[in-house]
Amino acid sequence: MEILLVFSNIVEPVLLSQGGPDWDKPLASENQETFLEGFKKVALCVAERLKEQPVIVAHSENTFDGSGVKRLLSNKFEFDKTLNSVVENLPKDKNGKISKEYLRLALDGVSPSAGLPPFGAIEEMYKVIGEVFKMMNVDYAKMVKDDEFKKLLTEILGSIILQLEGNSISVSSNSVVHEPLGSSSSLLKPSTTETAA
Repeated sequence: MEILLVFSNIVEPVLLSQGGPDWDKPLASENQETFLEGFKKVALCVAERLKEQPVIVAHSENTFDGSGVKRLLSNKFEFDKTLNSVVENLPKDKNGKISKEYLRLALDGVSPSAGLPPFGAIEEMYKVIGEVFKMMNVDYAKMVKDDEFKKLLTEILGSIILQLEGNSISVSSNSVVHEPLGSSSSLLKPSTTETAA
């Protein structure tokens, strides 16, 4: 989406000014030299436009190495509070038991506190979690009490740590920040006051 905004706000106006309304049509028997000359003109105009309207790109990089899960597990108070919050919102049968089929949902509820991405958001993490569940050989049809459910979830988190310690996952992304820093806030601009004579 951000790329489309940059294209429509920066690149397309330049292409229209340089190539006219048919800028996106195939060139009729243009030679390589003519094409390169036109491309150079467009590139220079885009560079000039970017000087006038800078595009700020934010780069973020996350490494999932199990340290966030370790931190959560090492803080018993925070971990118990997180587990209780997640488990109390899960559906229970008339005996107060929880189906093991909700383990993935519970893991997704714990993920923000454990420094993990939402389930399914990152393919590599999806595979790691799939392997952990396969190794745990969870019987999804079985109903368990809260304590056993929490114990299973804790074991799953411990297995995730082991998987990530052996093979951490790094993810990087770029996103366009729409407003240049200089115009993002009027609160930081100095105000001018006029004095009456």
